[in-house]
Amino acid sequence: MPIDAILFDKDGTLFDFANTWGAFGRNVLLRLADGDNQRAAELGRIIGFDLETVTYSEDSIVIAGTVEEVAEVLVPHLPDMEHEELIDLLNVESASAPQVPAVPLAPFLKGLRDVGLKLGVATNDGEMPALEHLASAGIRDHFDFVAGYDSGHGFKPGPGQLLAFAAHVDVAPERVAMVGDSLHDLQAGRAAGMTTIGVLTGLAPAETLAPFADVVLPNIGHIPGWLAKD
Repeated sequence: MPIDAILFDKDGTLFDFANTWGAFGRNVLLRLADGDNQRAAELGRIIGFDLETVTYSEDSIVIAGTVEEVAEVLVPHLPDMEHEELIDLLNVESASAPQVPAVPLAPFLKGLRDVGLKLGVATNDGEMPALEHLASAGIRDHFDFVAGYDSGHGFKPGPGQLLAFAAHVDVAPERVAMVGDSLHDLQAGRAAGMTTIGVLTGLAPAETLAPFADVVLPNIGHIPGWLAKD
């Protein structure tokens, strides 16, 4: 079945996860802990983040969870902070986190658009930070559709965002490819009836993604070559 549209996850897919979110995690945790390293390390363990090595565990809730889910896990350990207040802080902090592209994104996305593909982004991040990240990388205008967990379509692994994209660009789901670095992305793609492409610029290894992926690629830069073979 030909592919007429591609929907990308954001973190770990368009942007390299470890290089983008390591410093963010450290900075946010130290802020929440008022600069206390031991307290920040304790908060880090709760969300699967090692403050010393500035790395996330493969099962960290930060990788595929929504901001609300991350806040829900942290807020019981922050007695002076309300859930909504923590969500707002995480959204503001994440919106300003410097993004490290997985590949040179502008020419890559232009190449896809030049061959007629419709493009979108579906992320479990908030819509506001997502738009900020795309704009900061100079690629916002390459996308026909951008949805966060708070855009009204649900969030992954549910298929709502994916089906909303297909409807928005008027392409049947079976002619759409969902690209992501986590099981949430690929499970959502399968639930929506789309082709699923796993990439290794997140934290999940190929053997974790393979059962839910039609193909696993090193990064999104390999997609045009794979499509050409199809």
